Amino acid sequence: MKKQINRVVISGGGTGGHIFPAIAIANEIKKRNSEVAILFVGAQGKMEMERVPNAGYEIMGLPIVGFKRKLSFSNFLLPFKLFNSLLKARSVLKAFNPELVIGVGGYASGPTLKMAQMLGIPSVIQEQNSFPGKTNILLSKKARLICTAYSGLEQFFSKSKILLTGNPVREELGHINLSKNDALAVFELDPTRQTVLVIGGSLGARTLNEALSQSIDTIVKSELQFIWQCGKGYYHSILEAIPDMPKQIKLMPFISRMDAAYAAADIVVSRAGALSVSELCLIGKPSVFVPSPNVAEDHQTKNALALVTNEAALMVKDVDAVEVLTDTVLDLLKNAPQKAKLAENIKKMAKPNATIDIVNACENLLIKYAK
Repeated sequence: MKKQINRVVISGGGTGGHIFPAIAIANEIKKRNSEVAILFVGAQGKMEMERVPNAGYEIMGLPIVGFKRKLSFSNFLLPFKLFNSLLKARSVLKAFNPELVIGVGGYASGPTLKMAQMLGIPSVIQEQNSFPGKTNILLSKKARLICTAYSGLEQFFSKSKILLTGNPVREELGHINLSKNDALAVFELDPTRQTVLVIGGSLGARTLNEALSQSIDTIVKSELQFIWQCGKGYYHSILEAIPDMPKQIKLMPFISRMDAAYAAADIVVSRAGALSVSELCLIGKPSVFVPSPNVAEDHQTKNALALVTNEAALMVKDVDAVEVLTDTVLDLLKNAPQKAKLAENIKKMAKPNATIDIVNACENLLIKYAK
């Protein structure tokens, strides 16, 4: 017997790596019950406040902010913002009265799940990384279920609560039917050249941008072509620095057609956020990860190493990227056996049914804890 989910809060955001899985979960729930009431809870001023309504869902914003590593006045305000966020989360949950709260990570997820647990509402943690943050470890004590993307997390969470599901990815990436030539045509690129896709996350990545900006001459001589997502905040400054951008480089602030970008690529250079890693496992492309050092618990490095140790990807440290990234890419493109091996091994780590498995588990949870 299955129980449909009728009222659910999904909380989290801050980056596309949290937002896209949250929307994927919401879409799967709605696919099963068109009458479901879904409310998102995000952080005020963060990208979820725009992306979630664009996907057709209502969202409420909390005044929560993150802790700044450098000395900042905002750190002194953090306890007050956290307290206010808890109060607002309590108000939202009591008014909406969900039967389930799902946290996908990000600033808003903490206070929302904490208040749900205090109110006795069943909570689910969708842990995206191979090394969980302190907030999720604390919240796991009273969470009913923890859906993980990686095995071996029993050292952080109660084994009885863990379900290995993988991370939800954007629905359109699960069935890419675009040929490589058609995908290259989307970006007006040459079908006779090898193509490198560079994605620095939804906000861009300074290190990747610097590495490519300083390698323009090498790129031109190599006769490769690049699809380069640089981030909206970096786009104009890169064009000012390189006014005569070579035609073989497609510079974009944000790639809306990720299906075409993945289909066009021979290899991918990426940060190692949870969503990026999960998508690349599903796509099965040879990949070079450059983990961001500016994340809590250094979880991107741990995400990348989970693949590197299985010979499923290469990794370049952020501190080395400007000097060695382009050469690493060129060497990989020349090494057909290594490319094939990486593609084969990364594909083995894919969890294509993650979204379905998470929603199935949530439905089973509601049966188990039905009042």
